Amino acid sequence: MRCQGWTPPGSEGVSSVVFIVDDGVFDAPVDRVWKYLESPEEHQHETILSQRVLEQQGNAVKIRAEVRRPDGGKEEQVWHMAMDPPFGFRLEVLEGSTKGSKNVHTYIPMGDRTKVIVTGDFRVQGLDEEATRKATLDYFAMVFAEDNAALKRKK
Repeated sequence: MRCQGWTPPGSEGVSSVVFIVDDGVFDAPVDRVWKYLESPEEHQHETILSQRVLEQQGNAVKIRAEVRRPDGGKEEQVWHMAMDPPFGFRLEVLEGSTKGSKNVHTYIPMGDRTKVIVTGDFRVQGLDEEATRKATLDYFAMVFAEDNAALKRKK
C-alpha cells in the first residue's frame, strides 16, 4: 500500500487531527471484495473483537464494536457506516478514542483486481498529529494485509 499523510492548513495547533490518503490493490475482483465485506463470518480483523448492529436503515448501519487499541487495551466504539456497493462506503466514529474520525473507502474495479482508496480525517484522543498519522497508517496496512490474504483464500 502507498500511504500519504497531510495536515490541513490551520490545524497545526489542533491535537490529533490528520487528513490521510491511503491506497492499495486487492488481488480480487470488486464483486468478490463486496461479498467478503458483507459477510461478518469471513470479514474478520484481529483488532475487531466483536460487533453488534444497533440499528439499520436502508444502506446505513450503526454498529457497537469492541476493539483492541494499539496499546493492547480494549474499548467500545460506535460506528456509523453508509454502504454504497460497488463504489465504496463511508465510516464515522461516533464514540470511543477515535470519535470524530470520518473516512471514505472507494473501490475501483481493475478486472480481476480492485483498487481501494481511503481518504479521511482521523482523530485519536491522547495522540499528537505524528502519532495519529503513524497509528492510522499502521492500522490500514495491517487490515489491508488481513483482507487481501482472506480474499486470496476465497478464490
